[in-house]
Amino acid sequence: MRTFIRLKNKPVGRLPDHLHPHDVRYADELVAEFLKAYTQPGDLVFDPFAGFGTTLIVAETMGRRPLGIEYDKARSDYIRTRLKDKSAIIHGDTRRLSERSLPPADFLMTSPPYMGRGDAEDPLQSYTVPGNGYESYLEGIGAIAAQLPAVLKPGAQAVFEVSNLKRPEGVTTLAWDMAAVLARHLTFEGETIVGWDHYGYGYDHSYCLVFRNGNPKESSSETQ
Repeated sequence: MRTFIRLKNKPVGRLPDHLHPHDVRYADELVAEFLKAYTQPGDLVFDPFAGFGTTLIVAETMGRRPLGIEYDKARSDYIRTRLKDKSAIIHGDTRRLSERSLPPADFLMTSPPYMGRGDAEDPLQSYTVPGNGYESYLEGIGAIAAQLPAVLKPGAQAVFEVSNLKRPEGVTTLAWDMAAVLARHLTFEGETIVGWDHYGYGYDHSYCLVFRNGNPKESSSETQ
């Protein structure tokens, strides 16, 4: 997989009107790029933050088996209408991932819900309740990451699309903070920078952070 790619930020299709104001989908083409690089037909592709289902829909279209979890019921209901395999989307809380009996996935691709320093709502509960601050959010991401090795096959890759957030009051280094948290539980293998024709969050690029399911400490000792 290349370490820098250029894409148009154009998701395929229009969302239903009641969901459209919150359309934060990443482009179908982005998912296709990574599925071509890291998976084969028949592989199980997992998205723990399914959102509007782009990863799952593209995976199924490309002959992969989709599986995702989405906290927001309206979004999970919408995803179900787009999938042939209706059981491939679970309405639930990814923070309780270990309570579910899921088949081990061959590949993970997701874009976690973003939070900036100073934001009030909790992204991990679909921004529906007050949060406890940015550090608490990162701890929540870490708690989810700690559960991921059990739902991924050994050596499976996991890709997280994230951006830093530039605002008038300053920059939240979300991509870098997220990478540090995830690397405590998965082995960091590098990143692909995606240059978009337009994006948001104060930038025209985002980062696809690539990890492997393996022991980060063991990987570190092997390279010394």
